[in-house]
Amino acid sequence: MNYLLIVQELEELTHQLGINLRYEKGDFESGYCVLKEQKVVVVNKRLPDPRKASSLAQALAAYGIETAFIKPKLRVYIEDEAARAAKSK
Repeated sequence: MNYLLIVQELEELTHQLGINLRYEKGDFESGYCVLKEQKVVVVNKRLPDPRKASSLAQALAAYGIETAFIKPKLRVYIEDEAARAAKSK
């Protein structure tokens, strides 16, 4: 699986949905939030590509992608990552 390509496709989807994507350093994984009425996803830029992809997918699932057009393989990846995260809680 080419995680760099998945990250790029997830980044593109994030922008299409009007979500501000930020890569920052810190002691965190990632997350979706609303900051001053602006939708933001923050991802730790030190994560390896597989974890960046997983983090972005989980954040997009939390945001809600039901009405967006997404490539079928990418939608399956997002849904699988969201389900995996829900099981680990």
